[in-house]
Amino acid sequence: MSPEWVSIIALVALFVVGTVLPINMGALAFVAAWLVGMYSLDLAEDEIIAGISGDLILTLVGVTYLFAIAKNNGTVDLIVRAAVRGVGGRIALIPWVMFAVTALLTAIGAASPAACAIIGPIALGFAGRYRINPLLMGMFVVHGAQGGGFSPISIYGTITNSVMADNDLPNGEITIFLVSLLVNVAIAVVLFFVLGGRQLMSRRLDADELDQGQDGPSHPPREMAPATTVSGDAPASGPAPRTTTQAPAGITTDQIVTLVAFLAVAVVALVFDRNIGFTAITAAVLLTALYPKRQKGAVSQVAWATVLLVAGVSTYASILETAGTPEYVGDLAAGLGSAVLGALILCYVGGVVSAFASSTALLPIIIPIAIPLVAQGDIGAVGLIAALAVSSTIVDVSPFSTNGALMLANRPDTISEERFYRQILGYSAIVVAVGPLLVWAVIVVPGWL
Repeated sequence: MSPEWVSIIALVALFVVGTVLPINMGALAFVAAWLVGMYSLDLAEDEIIAGISGDLILTLVGVTYLFAIAKNNGTVDLIVRAAVRGVGGRIALIPWVMFAVTALLTAIGAASPAACAIIGPIALGFAGRYRINPLLMGMFVVHGAQGGGFSPISIYGTITNSVMADNDLPNGEITIFLVSLLVNVAIAVVLFFVLGGRQLMSRRLDADELDQGQDGPSHPPREMAPATTVSGDAPASGPAPRTTTQAPAGITTDQIVTLVAFLAVAVVALVFDRNIGFTAITAAVLLTALYPKRQKGAVSQVAWATVLLVAGVSTYASILETAGTPEYVGDLAAGLGSAVLGALILCYVGGVVSAFASSTALLPIIIPIAIPLVAQGDIGAVGLIAALAVSSTIVDVSPFSTNGALMLANRPDTISEERFYRQILGYSAIVVAVGPLLVWAVIVVPGWL
């Protein structure tokens, strides 16, 4: 059997086993890289290990370490509280706030599942308390995470941009980020109106009810008159006002310094073109030195599982490249007679696989496969990679993915688990079936990127 087919079979087995069994796909990828590398490609072990991307690992450690510090010292909670209070009692804006905050968290370096794990319970708690469609709120969180997921200092963005640079593809980090953001915002707009957002636009809340929304009692809130009512009018009905309120927490010095640190990392990395990993880990070390008591346990909160995943998958990706598999598969797609049609097939491959497996693991593998299509010159490299990236991540709403499962696990009491599961499953089936096609039609076919 040819090395190309051996590596493909091993890749399929890797995703199947990693999906069925609770084994980190990165660990499986290391095993696959070792076995395929030694016994099919006759590589030495040091040649196999050379496939690990040190730059990528450093970046993942740096940005997740910095994010862990922000979570520990309350900066993340500060962002959430400020955003929620900023809606001024407008219930229709609460899902958009959850979308924006989750997008912000992934954009500054949080892993997509981590951001969903933080915001998901808060968002679905609001859904139950303020009678918002749970599917609307849960999917807004996931699409928000994906919307911010390709910023130049995010995990997805770092992986994608590194793989593009390693394969001598044009730099399109800002373009890919904006495409992902705009696609997910467009999906959110459709969801908002389809899932009852219009009915939310006439509803308002008291300020004290909104402040207590994250952890207040589960009984329905006292609503104000519709948004057209003059401010200060008493509600027509509802329980009497409570005599106690929860005062918002103040901003501490270390939270301000943390916000400045995030801004500094972005400026130094993007404006002065310095390594994001070194920049982020330097900021994390400085924050730890300045406020050591507030950073306890931050190192243990680094996304080590993601680091293992990316290290293993990037190593196996180098085995695929050595075997010539990306060129082989890309030539098969190109052999269909149309690079545009081949791009559609790759978008569907990315979407279907990622719905059941890890998007983080898939990106380093599927991007090199697209190179033969780019070489034909019929489609732009940045446009094709953007389409692949978006097609492979918008499907993370699936209940079989971590993000979708997190939404299911945090469902409000207003809906049964079975019903919520069916809703998420039905929506994810629509996204998998239609999403890659629409992304391909909007991005690849016009050839504007």
